[in-house]
Amino acid sequence: MELKMRLCVALLSLSLCLGLMGHVRAQEEAEDMDMDVEDAIDDMQEEDVEEEEQQVPSSPPVPTVTYKAPEPMGEHYFAESFDKGTLQGWVLSQAKKDGIDEEIAKYDGKWEVEEMKDTKLPGDKGLVLKSKAKHHAISALLLRPFTFDTKLLIVQYEVNFQTGIDCGGAYVKLLSQTPDLDLEEFVDKTPYTIMFGPDKCGEDYKLHFIFRHKNPKTGEFEEKHAKKPDADLRTYYTDKKTHLYTLVLNPDNSFEILIDQTVVNSGSLLTDMTPPINPPAEIEDPDDLKPEDWDERPKIQDPDAVKPEDWDEDAPAKIADEDAVKPDGWLDEEPEYISDPDALKPEDWDEDMDGEWEAPQIPNPVCETAPGCGPWERPVIDNPNYKGKWKPPMIDNPNYQGVWKPRKIPNPDFFEDLHPFRMTPISAVGLELWSMSSDIFFDNFFVTSDRNVAERWTADGWGLKKAAEGAAEPGLMNQMITAAEERPWLWVVYVLTVALPLVLIIVFCCTGKSSESTSAAEYKKTDAPQPDVKEEDEEEEAKEEESAKKSEEEDSTGEAEEAAEDNDKDDITSSQRLEDDILRRSPRSRKPRKD
Repeated sequence: MELKMRLCVALLSLSLCLGLMGHVRAQEEAEDMDMDVEDAIDDMQEEDVEEEEQQVPSSPPVPTVTYKAPEPMGEHYFAESFDKGTLQGWVLSQAKKDGIDEEIAKYDGKWEVEEMKDTKLPGDKGLVLKSKAKHHAISALLLRPFTFDTKLLIVQYEVNFQTGIDCGGAYVKLLSQTPDLDLEEFVDKTPYTIMFGPDKCGEDYKLHFIFRHKNPKTGEFEEKHAKKPDADLRTYYTDKKTHLYTLVLNPDNSFEILIDQTVVNSGSLLTDMTPPINPPAEIEDPDDLKPEDWDERPKIQDPDAVKPEDWDEDAPAKIADEDAVKPDGWLDEEPEYISDPDALKPEDWDEDMDGEWEAPQIPNPVCETAPGCGPWERPVIDNPNYKGKWKPPMIDNPNYQGVWKPRKIPNPDFFEDLHPFRMTPISAVGLELWSMSSDIFFDNFFVTSDRNVAERWTADGWGLKKAAEGAAEPGLMNQMITAAEERPWLWVVYVLTVALPLVLIIVFCCTGKSSESTSAAEYKKTDAPQPDVKEEDEEEEAKEEESAKKSEEEDSTGEAEEAAEDNDKDDITSSQRLEDDILRRSPRSRKPRKD
């Protein structure tokens, strides 16, 4: 009974929640219909409605954040917020890219300084890549070159993929300080020291950190790539929000990569770059050749094995089933396909060019009701005697010498650079990009060697932007409703999330086990005798009624019973005295005399 009651309560609770959801949805539809009617009335009485709307209080206004252009406070090498509205200090590349078609070789992609399309900070401007499928190149000199010695390097800037990103990059290059550096000739092959930033094509989401390391022996440069971040970067490319990308290089060769001030990758230049900074001390001898008699076979065929005499290599793998019987009604004389009698030769059919015309084949309608047509053949089955070609079994090779490897010799190109942080000095910042998406927004470039200065620039720039975007975002309830409108199945999740806790509370808190069942369970734990327990509700109710009646009768006759008890006691006392007197007088009670 108790289990049934709990199930009923659970079902009622769930039905109540589903009913409430349906009522809410119906109310929303009714409100939509009311809105349509109100729109019609608004068209007829536009002026009156406008006056009433001005009097009715609207939803609370979104908090506004006043924009103020960030100003660098402290030592820095480069700072650009684009809030002046011009490209002053920036140089557009006039060069052409080598090795590609002339039509797309020019760096003619358009750049503009403007606000974001859906800006939350009026007055906040940035550098926008405007063209699709174009080469873009723009750069600017640092205030002074940065030399990698005892100071750390911090590079940061902001990116917003306003229309998403299909295939393209938004990374920045820190150009190397060279005597022949010409920003108007900035191309993909212009020497750079560091390349850093997001890049995406298809489902490959990257966050580059590449630096060009100079071989101390040969003087040649080789690109070193940081390991791939473990974090999922998809959101930063798809949410159309402004994100802050930061690279920190320390003189102890450690590095950190941050997005929105959160570390997503870190490591050491000595151990976490590919290929490694330092080559191996030993390499395989290119002149060492494997001996002709070197045996690398771990297994060989047993030379002493002999094919069994009963092994039949010619036996077929499949044979006809001799137990098969042709089904009754099989039409041997009827073909399975016939020429379509309704087909007509096309009028433009030229037998000289196309050959003799033949009607297309169709299934024979006579065979539709028959088990089959045409000559009957026995089906084939696996041959139980089939063994295939005989091969000797494999045994361990007694002459096995292992896999041969050339001997190791000292690496003639070996070097050990324990300070890869000491890179080529940088003197300019550049964007050299190809993108299939437009309207990529860049802002607040900053290069410094002081963490406090970088944090101040971040707070005044990206921090303000983040606060404005956060203030404009809808509340949690609105976000849930919006998500459910896009994905209706979320309504079920919401209902279950609310209903299940309520059902559990009602079932397990508002209902409990009876004392009788508890006591019965306790008795089961011991071997002690126990009274009979009646579980039927009718007998319990009868007992309760009987006990109630008895209590009433006892209350009504209580005084009489007390008086009767007193009289009975007196009668018992007098009768006992009378019996004692009779016994004393009786001759049997006397003792006989002794002679």
